[in-house]
Amino acid sequence: GSWSSQRHWHEGLDEFMVMLDGEAVLVEDEGETILRAGDCASWPKDVPNGHHLVNRSDQPCVFIVVDNRRGEGDCHYPDVDLHYDAASGTYRREDS
Repeated sequence: GSWSSQRHWHEGLDEFMVMLDGEAVLVEDEGETILRAGDCASWPKDVPNGHHLVNRSDQPCVFIVVDNRRGEGDCHYPDVDLHYDAASGTYRREDS
């Protein structure tokens, strides 16, 4: 039942994920995909596709995420109406 995070997407930050062990469900705007050891996923910067992983199995899962962090971009959390502003280091509601 654990989540990797709230569903989110980044401005100015590419992400690449590799599932190392176990199984998790990738939840994106387009739907859900089961990922198992050896599967990969990527999210290009500036594409508003909220994503996260959910472990719905009864076993642990292990994954690694790498990014091209050359500075930090804004991050959006569409399911909870939240926006992280990297310039100020603050969070605010998207509808504010």
